[in-house]
Amino acid sequence: MRVLIVIPAYNEAENIERVVENLRLNYSQYDYIIVNDGSKDDTAWICKRNAYPLLDLPVNLGLAGGVQAGFQYAYENGYDAMLQFDGDGQHRPEYIEQMVKEMQSKRADIVIGSRFVDKKKEKSLRMLGSNIIQIAIQITTGKSIKDPTSGMRLFNRKMMKQFAYLMNYGPEPDTISYLLRCGFQILEIPVEMLERTAGESYLNLKCSILYMIRMCTSIIFIQRFRKRSV
Repeated sequence: MRVLIVIPAYNEAENIERVVENLRLNYSQYDYIIVNDGSKDDTAWICKRNAYPLLDLPVNLGLAGGVQAGFQYAYENGYDAMLQFDGDGQHRPEYIEQMVKEMQSKRADIVIGSRFVDKKKEKSLRMLGSNIIQIAIQITTGKSIKDPTSGMRLFNRKMMKQFAYLMNYGPEPDTISYLLRCGFQILEIPVEMLERTAGESYLNLKCSILYMIRMCTSIIFIQRFRKRSV
């Protein structure tokens, strides 16, 4: 499979070089592209200085818009699968091969790198939110996604087209719930992730709570009445 690693990046000047150099030196079998989502810091400058493949968005579209640009690029350039891979250094590329094998052997539409397939969640407000989203998905679909907020996701070509042109929804837990209801095959494999060592996550406490409320409202109410058009 031809796999494209899409790295959405917003203000990741302190991390992006380390993330990309690891891919270039140790995982050169995979192509990659950075989607600079209107960063206000030196993210774009660092990418251009190092001649990294780059989609440089002129304004900040948010994660959904940035990843959608990656879907469009991957689909138009004929890739068989696209991996969403964070630019903050938390995702570990050694799991990519296993995710690809799982997609091929199980004919999965999406493979999620999950921290909690065989590991319990820590007791924290953020993990409480993850548990609530997991329960909402299970209630509405009958299926369990143990790490619904994981941003390490591999999409096959059919999913690329859906996200790039047909759905106008980001690859968030509520869309995962919708796709499960539509009958698509979504699997998880166990992975470990690293802690962010530099920069600042956009998901502070307030944003995390609002995110959880928005996702649960969408999963329980909006997605239930959404027409199954795919």
